[in-house]
Amino acid sequence: MKLKQLEGLLGDLQQFSNPKVELEQYPTGPHIASRMLFTAENSYGDITDKVVADFGCGCGTLSAAAALLDAACVIGFDIDPQSLETATLNAEELEVEIDFVQCDVTKLELKGQVVGTVVMNPPFGTRKKGADMEFLSAAMKVASQAVYSLHKTSTREHIKRAALRDFNAKSAEVICELRYDLPKLYKFHKRKEVDIAVDLWRFEPRQN
Repeated sequence: MKLKQLEGLLGDLQQFSNPKVELEQYPTGPHIASRMLFTAENSYGDITDKVVADFGCGCGTLSAAAALLDAACVIGFDIDPQSLETATLNAEELEVEIDFVQCDVTKLELKGQVVGTVVMNPPFGTRKKGADMEFLSAAMKVASQAVYSLHKTSTREHIKRAALRDFNAKSAEVICELRYDLPKLYKFHKRKEVDIAVDLWRFEPRQN
């Protein structure tokens, strides 16, 4: 599938109708989601025929992208039942098969090397300090092949140090820097939209 085609399909998905600020729910737009998954597959072969987990999947945009790129199996995890309802509708609309599980990914315990690749757009940790690192720590425990994650560019050194020192990463590299277009979703947002620089990371876990 071509990148433009993938982006077009993701652009039709429903997003949060009533986003929850405490969960830092922001939609992963089709531009970023398509590039994230397209790069994971075309540069590294980490999606097609792999078991892919989407942590904090929200309305399922990254999950849908993985399914459209022929992942063997896609599992979306999220704590919010309303988001999972929307994600299920999105999967039905695209006619792709995705399993959705309601749970707190930071407390997830998957035994054995079931999941190959984890993809995620975690909370940035602005409402709950350290939420981004909790997600990364959990993902590194679950993925056997790679973790793809979005983090604010301003946290780059901190992310790299933590991944290599604390989260058992064999490698941690920024694949590209993207502009995250943050729409005005919450009352405390002053401007109509904000452009945030984010890094797309690829982490490779050490094989235990």
